[in-house]
Amino acid sequence: MLPVLAVLGSWLALGSDNGQAWQILHDMLHTVLPDYLGTTLLLSALVGVGVVGVGLACAAAVTLFDFAGRRFFEWALLLPLAMPAYVVAYAYTDFLQFSGPLQSWVRDLSGLQGRVFPEVRNVAGAAWVFVFSLYPYVYLLARTALSEHAAHLMEVARLLGAPMRRRIMQVALPMARPAVAAGAALALMETLADFGVSSYFGIQTFTAGIYKAWLSMDNRVAAAQLSTVLLAFVVLLLYLERRSRQKSRYAVTRGARAGSMDGRAQGLRGGHQVLAWLVCGVPVLAGFVLPVLFMLRPLLADWSAVDVAAFGGWAFNSLRLGLITALLALLLAWVLAFSLRTRPDAATRWAVQLASLGYAVPGAVIVVGLLLPGGWLQASWPNLGMGYLMKTTMLGLVWAYLVRFCAVALQSVQSGYARIPSSFDDSARLLGSSDWRVLRRVHAPLLTRSSAAALLLVFVDVMKELPATLVLRPFDSDTLAVVAYQLARDERLGEAALPALALVLVGLIPVLMLSRTLRAREH
Repeated sequence: MLPVLAVLGSWLALGSDNGQAWQILHDMLHTVLPDYLGTTLLLSALVGVGVVGVGLACAAAVTLFDFAGRRFFEWALLLPLAMPAYVVAYAYTDFLQFSGPLQSWVRDLSGLQGRVFPEVRNVAGAAWVFVFSLYPYVYLLARTALSEHAAHLMEVARLLGAPMRRRIMQVALPMARPAVAAGAALALMETLADFGVSSYFGIQTFTAGIYKAWLSMDNRVAAAQLSTVLLAFVVLLLYLERRSRQKSRYAVTRGARAGSMDGRAQGLRGGHQVLAWLVCGVPVLAGFVLPVLFMLRPLLADWSAVDVAAFGGWAFNSLRLGLITALLALLLAWVLAFSLRTRPDAATRWAVQLASLGYAVPGAVIVVGLLLPGGWLQASWPNLGMGYLMKTTMLGLVWAYLVRFCAVALQSVQSGYARIPSSFDDSARLLGSSDWRVLRRVHAPLLTRSSAAALLLVFVDVMKELPATLVLRPFDSDTLAVVAYQLARDERLGEAALPALALVLVGLIPVLMLSRTLRAREH
């Protein structure tokens, strides 16, 4: 909670005059704040509509219909989860910009001069990137809701004489509405938290404004107050997501499964099958296949531009940070989950809930919230060396990672605990075992798979994280994500291709595991 409390405390103007703080806010209201607000709202609206349309259409196609290639698209539609949004932005920019291969080819072929296609670095281009990077959130939740609840009710509606259009509009879509709302909220939280795409495209979002206020204007109060506005957006989305999840409870009769005879998918042939291929194929191409091909092109064209030795150092820094954070996050998750299981009092429940909210806090807010108290302590007690510890060691960076990603490990460990009957604990205690012995001899072996999943998910998230790493990393400790961003910003996309593709390769591991888990549950 320290980063959030520090950001909220900026409104008290700690360490400065209150009049100065209000003057800063007044200046922002008449200069940059309207642009930040308008751009953020427009981008969020475009992304929200896009992810709902693409994700829901894909989920309905693979759940309610049967066509050639359906099994392939069930897992292929998850592949964009492996692509960091900023990598997708680099790929499209390199291919579509004025000097890119597409416009160069069109000019050579047609004899035209100047720009052939409009500039891709704008709000519409950013929305395209986010939609095809984040639609799997909606697709995944809507697919689960439709496969568990809608298929057999669609069959009942068919027996009552309802045509397909009415079955979809009045049965399937209302059943999936809470899941779609939750997926859209998650996608919008990722959009608000993004720094790589907005900074690279030069669009005025709150996240880009926070870094500009802190790093370019050297105004920590302005950065903190902008962080507060961004945090208010996130809290609103989190509230809407929780409300939608509370409404997504349905009664399902035993044995009424999507794969049963009374809930079978409707077969598609001819033109309808081609339409299903387009609905499912375009998102996979736009969100994964084309960005990978676009990044491979400059890499294969000039392999000599790649510094293999430097790449090894960047990879080592990323692996080291990912492993250290994953182990610490798993340890914290074990402590919190075990405490909640053995002593579920109000204080423990609040601690677990607060730790679970960390994933919703944008990286920019965490950075400002950690540097502010560090600066106050450094100014008050110079000999303490807090500023040195936060900026020149891994302390501040790992702290930020744990605030952001401990919730990922906690959720995985808690899901593992949900499958362990409480009678196991009672039996062990009747045999004289202490709490520590119960954890070591009973829980730990049964939590092996959940703990491995937690380690992997946190590790991959740390590898791809950009905003906090960009500011808090120690000197000469660049990671793959930071180097890919810096090289792309300097228009050295051929050199940025290898670290970017390495991040994609790492991100594929949990995506393939998720696909395998979903298929096992459904079949």
